[in-house]
Amino acid sequence: MRQISTYSYWIIIVLLLLATSLSFLDRQVLSVSILKIKEDLSITDIDYGFINSGFLVSYAIMFTLGGILIDRFGSRLGLAFSVGFWSFATLLHSLSKNIFHFGLFRFMLGIGEGGCFPGAIKAVMEWVPKSKHALANGIAIGGSAIGAVAAPPLTVYLLGIVGWRAVFIVTGGFGFLWLVAWLIFTKSKKQTSKLAVTEKGTPNYRVPLVALLKNKEVKVFVVIRFLLDPIFYYYMFWIPKYLSQVHGLSLGVIGNILWIPFLALGIGNIFGGWISDFIFVKTKSLNLARKLVMGIAAALTIPIISVGFIHSYIIIIGLMTLAFLAHGLWITNYITAISDLFGKRVTSTVVGLSGSAGAISALAINPFIGYVVTNYSYGSLWWYSGIMYPIAFLLLLKFIPRIEMIKTSMFSEN
Repeated sequence: MRQISTYSYWIIIVLLLLATSLSFLDRQVLSVSILKIKEDLSITDIDYGFINSGFLVSYAIMFTLGGILIDRFGSRLGLAFSVGFWSFATLLHSLSKNIFHFGLFRFMLGIGEGGCFPGAIKAVMEWVPKSKHALANGIAIGGSAIGAVAAPPLTVYLLGIVGWRAVFIVTGGFGFLWLVAWLIFTKSKKQTSKLAVTEKGTPNYRVPLVALLKNKEVKVFVVIRFLLDPIFYYYMFWIPKYLSQVHGLSLGVIGNILWIPFLALGIGNIFGGWISDFIFVKTKSLNLARKLVMGIAAALTIPIISVGFIHSYIIIIGLMTLAFLAHGLWITNYITAISDLFGKRVTSTVVGLSGSAGAISALAINPFIGYVVTNYSYGSLWWYSGIMYPIAFLLLLKFIPRIEMIKTSMFSEN
């Protein structure tokens, strides 16, 4: 396949960053707007929980299905459909009149967003040189942190100007602007891909899902994601309540400080990719580059255990910031390691399978977290958050001794 220019692949990386930013922006708009929506519509807290479940269910399903489809049709069409569909679903929120409407449109949002991250990883593999994969993945994934930081102030600003229905129209419209840019800048890639297939004379071979599920390395990545994703969902869903309930912080104070950990997450995504690629270029060892950064990240999560014993919310935010930074370092190299092992043919599918495992785990454990904090305390949750990354890293070392392309015709890219 012909090489593309540095200018071209950096445009694609920026577009991927914007896509993941929009994914987190669109999923968080409702969490801020709901305060105004409740004033207009009869929606209870229980109803709101049901609405969010609609998103998580479809998101869990489409993480895997989206990965399979993107591996089959490529990142150009896959991401175009994904962003276009979820942007349309976001627009539909503006028409909602009851809980059923919101539940249906959140379900549709999850269908579209499920393909975002598998598609972004696939695009990196299709566009970016091997020596830049981790950095490109870090930038692409880091867009989610940008979306998480930008969503609350942007939504509040728009609510004060145009009202909650128009907020969904504005944010949904961002996605269609992205879609136009994506189709324009990836047109040459589509033509080059067709040329490469013609020159090689090889069809786009599909690997059976059952065969993937029997693969040892796939199982390891799925188990790791199943163990760790509930931790990050716990951070996203429960930290505001923890700071309010345990430390008595007002909503205003929480809003003023909670962006800091998310900023650290984005920095961790990008720096984790950059330093991993730097190590790879210097040592020519993918195994050392990925595992060294992941090992450091796992060690940096351990101090979060102490949160339950600390009374200063400033120190607690500092520890949370460190944990978010560590997660950014970890997840970038975790996903890049998948691409290192499985190549272009099935990486999106494996990323999708692991993402679905994490979403299912979080969906199942979230009610249990509510039970624990209601009847006991947050202490055990901080302990879990602090010890599971090191355990996951030991599992990786034990069952995947070397990170390198798996030598089998099932994953061969030729």
